[in-house]
Amino acid sequence: MSFAVLTAFWAVSLLLVLTPGADWAYAISAGLRGRRLVLPAVIGLACGALLATGAVAAGVGALVAQNPALLTALTATGALYLAWMGIGLWRSPAAISHASDAEPQARWRWTVKGASVSGLNPKQLLLLLALLPQFVRPDDSWPVSAQIMALGALHAASCAVVYFGVGWGSQRVLRTRPSAALLVSRISGALMLGIATLLLVELALH
Repeated sequence: MSFAVLTAFWAVSLLLVLTPGADWAYAISAGLRGRRLVLPAVIGLACGALLATGAVAAGVGALVAQNPALLTALTATGALYLAWMGIGLWRSPAAISHASDAEPQARWRWTVKGASVSGLNPKQLLLLLALLPQFVRPDDSWPVSAQIMALGALHAASCAVVYFGVGWGSQRVLRTRPSAALLVSRISGALMLGIATLLLVELALH
């Protein structure tokens, strides 16, 4: 793959990653829970992006896009999962914690949840399905599936860098502001609920 193609894709991918959404909310909530939870959460989010990319490379993305029933099931599952997380974050807001002794099991759970938040996001799957083929060159020496995975890995790397900054920054900036941390935590929960509601409303209208 050419450097120009990778650079062009990276620029578009970065703009999308910089747009706040459920992934941002999850990274912020991890940061508020403790520093040592940020990296596991971000790894989970990046793995979710890779899983979505793998689905596109395997043709699953096209199948889902063409099959209304599968798309509906995926969207509903993702929306309900986001709603469940949003309600939990709203009812039990994250308090600032240094969490230097976070248990490995707790960190592992944040990784799994992060992969679910990102991987079950139907908007991300359809976005990658629409975006990736524009940067694939059938006449390239790399197989098409390998090109898609390389671009997806670049997208996941962008996710990891940005979301780590978001999660770590939430800990650094809000550490001495408990009231602000509480507000941001509730906003993150409300954002997850809002996205879930929009997805479910979209399903109902269609």
